[in-house]
Amino acid sequence: MKTINDIIKVARGDDKVDLVLKNAQLVNVYSAEIYPADIAIYDERIVGIGHKYEAHQVIDLKGLYLMPGFIDGHVHIESSMVEVPQFARAVVPLGTTSVVADPHEIANVFGYEGIRYMMDASKYNPLNVFFMMPSCVPSTNMETAGSDLRAFDIFPFLREKWVLGLGEMMNYPGVINADQDVLDKLKISADKRRDGHAPGLTGKPLAAYVAAGIESDHECTTPEEALEKLRLGMHIMIREGTGTKNLLDLLAMVSKENLRRIMFVTDDRHPHDILEQGHINYMIKSTIERGIDPVSAIRMATLNTSDYFRLDKLGGLAPGHFADIVVVDDLKKFNIKHVFKNGKLVASDGKAIYDLPTRPKASIRSSVNIKWLEGNEFNIPAEGKKCNVIRLIRDQIVTDRFVAEPKIVDGHVVSDPDRDILRCFVVERHLASGRIGKGLIQGFGLRSGAIASSIGHDSHNLIVVGVDDADIFRAIIKLNKMGGGIVVTNHGEVVDALELPIGGLMSSQPLETVNAGIKSLIRSVHELGSPLSDPFMQLSFIALPVIPKLKITDKGLVDVEKFQFVDLFTE
Repeated sequence: MKTINDIIKVARGDDKVDLVLKNAQLVNVYSAEIYPADIAIYDERIVGIGHKYEAHQVIDLKGLYLMPGFIDGHVHIESSMVEVPQFARAVVPLGTTSVVADPHEIANVFGYEGIRYMMDASKYNPLNVFFMMPSCVPSTNMETAGSDLRAFDIFPFLREKWVLGLGEMMNYPGVINADQDVLDKLKISADKRRDGHAPGLTGKPLAAYVAAGIESDHECTTPEEALEKLRLGMHIMIREGTGTKNLLDLLAMVSKENLRRIMFVTDDRHPHDILEQGHINYMIKSTIERGIDPVSAIRMATLNTSDYFRLDKLGGLAPGHFADIVVVDDLKKFNIKHVFKNGKLVASDGKAIYDLPTRPKASIRSSVNIKWLEGNEFNIPAEGKKCNVIRLIRDQIVTDRFVAEPKIVDGHVVSDPDRDILRCFVVERHLASGRIGKGLIQGFGLRSGAIASSIGHDSHNLIVVGVDDADIFRAIIKLNKMGGGIVVTNHGEVVDALELPIGGLMSSQPLETVNAGIKSLIRSVHELGSPLSDPFMQLSFIALPVIPKLKITDKGLVDVEKFQFVDLFTE
């Protein structure tokens, strides 16, 4: 390992550097300038800018633009449906060299073991993976998760080098009402960053939330909401995920005067969006297309994020900083030509050019543990003439609610595809309790068959929506045998399936392979009659009892606005 004396020596020009990138147009996020410059690299760090250095290797960039590696300030890697090495192999060629990950999803399945697995899997990749500790596992007491992480459970992690603080505090009512466990988590993370999650929170409750020590928010959907939070001193994370896309709406509040408090995040981005649109690079390009100057757009993806998380040697190109460098052809087209990580070329023309790391396999146990099913568990005896029904809102994770008369046959509620009112179930999969939440849902449009998934935010129990008993039963049995994943059934047979054996959330296969599997599954669902562009994304959020209005968990139907259970049957 090179010493500080070695670095000073080559920076003075006494010895050759390892690499010089010459004839580049440097995007300087510190001075807000773009100008011709050479970059000298020694070992993993930049040692000189703009001066002539003797080098063992020289790469002539011929006027290409050179900028810091991009940083995703808030991401759930599990939402990519691949493990960390495969995620890195997909996003590094797009210019992302660092991410701040919240392993909230796998923590809801495995708790401490899941967090440790994600940390182990993050080693030896050409991608910095920093962590924020999940603050809300489970997110509510209205569902069954695989773990219950209290302050004393996450405290040991907060002492580790790669852990930057406390992850998104979704339990904002707990903050405002001074819940003791929430206060304990805020206390133990006082010397680190504490991210927020407070959609729609305003006025005095927002002031109380900020006063408690919450420093950022990625849930803003309007410029007015973002501006109110910015005025209270919060850092605004503009999100462009798959289920929630806020970039274009929020750019209206960005100005040269306030952009230093704004950064880019993806939160939850599925394989097809990463492969077809991009990652943080897509946000930068879209921002430039909307008229914001390139240096400002790049700052929101680099320096702003590193400053917020106190990553002093990342986010900008300067002597002593790690040589995480992105080279693009043009500031409008924004095609990524080369990516350097710690001074090594790791991607060119959108392709990774490094081998997957040789490392001890990060192993983890099976996560699907359901009670033996006899086949009659999905019957719904009729106990009234009217039912509360979940209504999907297309391409949104929020739902609506209405009351309807169900179709009843032989004293049991059955699916009614003519009115698009289908049965839905959430099967508890962590403790083999046998608990099954039962409900009705409108919006999936299936004429026959069933779809099921082990991705069910936030507790990730098994979710199934279907028409026929045999297909519903078959889908759950297949999920159990696979150890998690996504299944489509019809006429009592499995039509299509994708295995996600890592926590029922992720695969060890490349992102392209997983994406091809998802596309095949979506085609199969469309053949069953569904008009939804991404039925599995919407399926994964119908069990999330912190997003309005009516949701279903393994414990039953939840009125999210009142935060209480409601009966399926109503007057």
